[in-house]
Amino acid sequence: MKDGDLKFGTSGLRGPSRLLNGRSTAAYAHAFAHVMIAQGRAEKGRPFLVGRDLRADSPDIARFCFSGLLEAGVQPVDCGELPTPALAARAMKLGVPAIMVTGSHIPADRNGLKFYRPDGEIDKHDEAAIASAEKAVQLAENVAPADAQSDHGAALGNYRERAAGMLGTDALKGMRIGVYQHSSVARELIVDVLSHLGAEVVPFGCSGIFVPIDTEALSEADADICRAAVREHRLDAVVSTDADGDRPLIADETGRVLRGDAIGALTASALGADCVVTPVTSNTGIERCRKFSEVIRTRVGSPYVIEGMGIARAGGASTIVGFEANGGVLLGSDALIAGRWLTALPTRDAMLPILVVLNMSRGTGGTLSEVEAALKFNPRKSGGIQLIDIQMCKAFLKRLEFDALIVSEIFNDLIQVKEINTTEGVQIIGEDGCIVHYRISGNAAKLRCYTEAKSDGQASFLLDEGLERARKHLGMI
Repeated sequence: MKDGDLKFGTSGLRGPSRLLNGRSTAAYAHAFAHVMIAQGRAEKGRPFLVGRDLRADSPDIARFCFSGLLEAGVQPVDCGELPTPALAARAMKLGVPAIMVTGSHIPADRNGLKFYRPDGEIDKHDEAAIASAEKAVQLAENVAPADAQSDHGAALGNYRERAAGMLGTDALKGMRIGVYQHSSVARELIVDVLSHLGAEVVPFGCSGIFVPIDTEALSEADADICRAAVREHRLDAVVSTDADGDRPLIADETGRVLRGDAIGALTASALGADCVVTPVTSNTGIERCRKFSEVIRTRVGSPYVIEGMGIARAGGASTIVGFEANGGVLLGSDALIAGRWLTALPTRDAMLPILVVLNMSRGTGGTLSEVEAALKFNPRKSGGIQLIDIQMCKAFLKRLEFDALIVSEIFNDLIQVKEINTTEGVQIIGEDGCIVHYRISGNAAKLRCYTEAKSDGQASFLLDEGLERARKHLGMI
């Protein structure tokens, strides 16, 4: 079997389900166990947790994880269907590694594996070690799926207790909140926790067919569903998550979806963070709001945010919060919330930001739109181009990085270029602070474009022009 389409992206291994549903998954699970044992983070005969999302093929792929782990001499434990942060939290509590079978927000014909050490999500060094170890794994091409010891409910129960205990009793009383359930593995949990906290909850949109919700680039159809629900049910907010429950979706009282980086900044502010770690794709208002003593910018992907949080800890920061433009919040240290201490959870989590942002609105007596507006973030837009030739796109970005004449040729009538940031892709920054940023997606054959400007109209114009000019230089028009 060829594994050419399987690769590590911004968070975990991703690829077509047809490749993951077989030997490839067993080999990567085996390789992960080997790396964990070599690092002294696991022992033969000890448990390895495995969880999964609600995709139709996730149970079968999980059984190939069991096969690979058994071949490596460790004991797989089936934690069933649960949010990724619930699995990660359970693994940390037990001091064992874990694998989550999920493709997150990508289409239903694709899937993935997320890997967790006993102390949290793996980093890029671990990814390289797993990829290298996988090449040496010796398994039969027709390796059979296996069964595992079942531990359904324990991890989910622990996570439910964590979420329900974040705020005081009846903290959300008086709020009428819609839960867009679709195919999120957290759909019942969210309803349960919000009801426990006193909210009047209106579930809607539950689907037996997988729905690929991308919280960073929500489809217009899903945005319409949220707006319609707000009008029909007279809601104060709509909340949801992506497929595996580690990215939040929050819509305000008008049905407008809040930006993920705004959700992250609000959460960090409410937790009293002295240091924020976030990728370069997040809004520059994070620095301008002056709510945080330090802001560390990273490349895109939770492993880079985790690395940045490690730097923050080494530098003496006390309360560290990481987040991405998709809204997923990583708690890099213990933090105080509503008078209660919350233990660190260094992986993306959706429940924390959902509860914190709703609580901020309830506590101030204001609307969610007013809470977000207080940040005074610049408008930001994003879009993408489906690529036929990724190598040609890489060459285009290289030219932008090293050839000032090309940058001038393409952008002279759009931006008075002040500097070019190459932390991730090519970010062109104007004298007035406007931004056009290109990067190749870590999960798909796509060139992503992000823009930021002082007005919504200018941000939209820059996005349209940025995409059009990229297409031209890629020979697509």
